[in-house]
Amino acid sequence: MDKEIFVTRSSMPDYKEYTEAIKPLWNTHWLTNMGIYHKQLELLLKEYMKVPDVSLTVNGHMALELAIQAFDFPKDTEVITTPFTFISTTHAIVRNGLAPVFCDVKPDDGTIDETKIENLITDSNFAHRF
Repeated sequence: MDKEIFVTRSSMPDYKEYTEAIKPLWNTHWLTNMGIYHKQLELLLKEYMKVPDVSLTVNGHMALELAIQAFDFPKDTEVITTPFTFISTTHAIVRNGLAPVFCDVKPDDGTIDETKIENLITDSNFAHRF
């Protein structure tokens, strides 16, 4: 019998070490959203990056939503983006009342074609707001 090769096998800590690490979670029943490890990681990242604040989000979509909301764009503002992205990018734009405008991508690497962005800039999109 051939030996199995695990390409994606997880590395696991020692069981006792792991159970000790999660004891505070178990005891408080607080698993997410500003729990002890969430706060510790934010503090460590803030110190490591030497920045005044760090906010962790549950996923990239929520980070996009918060970033868009921080700009406080008027509703229906057009946002130039690429059609060749995860759907969540466009979803975050639309959920905030903004209008996605898709710019073509470069066929050789699939990234946004920066030579075509300028032609998409109008009075309705955010480039004119700065």
